Amino acid sequence: DSRQVRDMHKLYKQQLEEMIKLQNSCLCSIERQKKKFKELSKSLKQCSRSARAGEVEGLKLIQEMMKERQNVFFEMEAFLPKKNGLYLNLVLGNVNVTLLSKQAKFAYKDEYEKFKLYLTIILLLISFTCRFLLNSRVIDSLFNFLLVWYYCTLTIREGILVNNGSRIKGWWVFHHYVSAFLSGVMLTWPDYLMYQMFRNQFLSYSMYQSKFIVLTSFTTHVFVELFP
Repeated sequence: DSRQVRDMHKLYKQQLEEMIKLQNSCLCSIERQKKKFKELSKSLKQCSRSARAGEVEGLKLIQEMMKERQNVFFEMEAFLPKKNGLYLNLVLGNVNVTLLSKQAKFAYKDEYEKFKLYLTIILLLISFTCRFLLNSRVIDSLFNFLLVWYYCTLTIREGILVNNGSRIKGWWVFHHYVSAFLSGVMLTWPDYLMYQMFRNQFLSYSMYQSKFIVLTSFTTHVFVELFP
């Protein structure tokens, strides 16, 4: 049995090395194709300036075919290793975060949605407690620290999702960066008169935002269950 396990592990390492070679080969081929497409797009722009009326439709058809091919390349790259962005490099280092199967990508996306929902419910309860039950700077600091951690974690997870081909909008990720920064401001704001004047407005806004996210998540879940 132990020999069989060793042989299986040896075969696994061999196939893993072959897979890495195939990945590198695919990446090089895609990069070459993308360079050719860039050169072709430049040529098409030059031709379109001096094209005749009958040639314009042909040029548009070629451009549409190029867009379709670029979408195919995008889907291919979603299953191949890619360099992390600046933020992921600073946080995680040069680590490959590419998931190699659709099941793994879907599971990670589902985990991201659950994490966001559960933390939002917790934030809703804490903001309600701070707003109506307790007026303590210590509890406020814990709430703001949780907000900083929550938004920083979201930005990391969203960076990994983008690396795996998720089409998350840039403004959505950017607003989480801004939210993390503003939560840090609230965390370090001294407990003076201006803080107390702004505190209730901020907690009310946090409650409203949390309720909106929770209701949206449940509505989306029910819609998916009814219309799969």
